[in-house]
Order: sequence, then C-alpha cells, then structure tokens
Amino acid sequence: MDFWAPWCGPCRAVAPILEEISTECPDKILITKMNTDENQQTAAAHGIMSIPTMLIFKNGELVDQIVGAQSKAQIMSRIESHL
Repeated sequence: MDFWAPWCGPCRAVAPILEEISTECPDKILITKMNTDENQQTAAAHGIMSIPTMLIFKNGELVDQIVGAQSKAQIMSRIESHL
C-alpha cells in the first residue's frame, strides 16, 4: 500500500515505478494507493509520519515498511524478500 499525496514530489517520482511493478507482476503483487490528504485517519492508524511510505502486507499481516523514494531495484528487493 502506497501512502502518498498529490503535492509530494518524491511520491510522484515513485508512482511510475510502482505502476511498472504492478504491470510486471500482476498475479503476485497488488499495489494500492492511499491519498493521505483524503484519508488522514487511516494514515494515522498505520503510523504514517512521512510520505511516500509503502507498507508491504502478506496474508493480511504487515511485514515491511519502506519510507521515502527508492529505486525500482530497492523496492523490488524488499517486496521479493516476502514472496
């Protein structure tokens, strides 16, 4: 789950990377987006303090968190460690 906001430059940089990952692995990875401006309570419930923050869930359980803009290779490495 990608926590982002429209005014966030690093969020805009990560968005195409996440779209690319989603397209390349549609049967293994589901990427969802949560606009923190529109969903402040949900972001707070997950302890989101800065964006972009990506939460990785496996079988409904939070297994990892990535904070800040990172490269496709870095993001994929973190995701693949939980597949």
